[in-house]
Amino acid sequence: MSTLRVYKASIVAGFLLLSIMLSFAVQGKSLEERRSALKSIQAQISQQRQALNDTSKQRKKLLSLLKHDEQAIAKAAKKINQLKGQLAASKKKLQQLNQESLRLEKLEASQQKTLAKQLSSAYLAGNHDYTKMLLNQQNPSTIERMLTYYQYLNKARMKALTQLKETQSDIKAVTQSTIETQNKLNAAVLEQQKQAKKLSDEKAQRQKTQVQLQRTLTSKNEALEQLQIEEASLKRIVKQALESAKDNPQLVGLSSYRGKLAWPTRGRIRNSFGSSRSGRVKWKGISMSAPEGQNVYAIADGKVIYADWLKGFGMVIVIDHGRGYMSLYGHAQALLRSSGDIVRKREPIALVGLSGGLSHPSLYFEIRHKGQAVDPAKYCRRK
Repeated sequence: MSTLRVYKASIVAGFLLLSIMLSFAVQGKSLEERRSALKSIQAQISQQRQALNDTSKQRKKLLSLLKHDEQAIAKAAKKINQLKGQLAASKKKLQQLNQESLRLEKLEASQQKTLAKQLSSAYLAGNHDYTKMLLNQQNPSTIERMLTYYQYLNKARMKALTQLKETQSDIKAVTQSTIETQNKLNAAVLEQQKQAKKLSDEKAQRQKTQVQLQRTLTSKNEALEQLQIEEASLKRIVKQALESAKDNPQLVGLSSYRGKLAWPTRGRIRNSFGSSRSGRVKWKGISMSAPEGQNVYAIADGKVIYADWLKGFGMVIVIDHGRGYMSLYGHAQALLRSSGDIVRKREPIALVGLSGGLSHPSLYFEIRHKGQAVDPAKYCRRK
């Protein structure tokens, strides 16, 4: 039922009720009194109509605000996820640099020890005075041998000195790199704390918006109507995705993977495919409870054909797997891939969240073939 039809039904019902009240109220009244009563009832009908219009406008405004809040949350969460990778890389590099520093320090100590031995041996042999050595030697062949020996020792010492200088230079470079890496690590930690604070603030604002939005849904009929509007929005997005998806010979679809695929994240299935969502609205996919911020993985190779916020489903990413197959992931905290990106099987594409108006973090997951929703349990392995 559309919003306009609900409005009309409410107004008609109100009018009938007020008409009945009028029929009782005007009995035994003068014409002037009857006219006055009619004007009063008409004014109440006008107020009711205006109240419905105001509620509709308020709901649209709150939905727009919710979209803004959840996009801000997604931006902060994505930044934190990127910082985690940077922190891990910096820590790994620091560990490698520390190990290299220890190796170079040991090498330096060994080279210094070797050089010290060479200098000590040369001094004890007395080769520090070549003139005296030449004058004391009578046999020319002996002098030649001694000169060759001392030249060899001198070259060895020069080589040892060169190696020691190179090692000390390497130590200096590693030390500088360690300092720079540590500074980057410290900056990343501070930025992560800043983003975590921002994420917390955005979540608090989103909670306020969600409470206000929930207050505008005052009846089951309005809640059902909202679900129907959301389902229509999803159908429109799927249709657009189908139109934008192009045949790619490298994408082989999902037909050969029936019963073999892993689920997109770890969690408990709350709502299964085909179960009742509300009234006549059925679940076209499955809803999985999972920790907020947990990775969501692509179930198979494909191309991202939609990555944006969608009413009722929050941050949504749709992947084309070829041959009419696509998978959809909703209620994400953040999207890690953008439209047009090529993704591989088990590659992180999003983070579990509660966008789209949820009160508890979960993942909404669909598989569609030529636009028609199919049971994901037929393709993903049983837990």
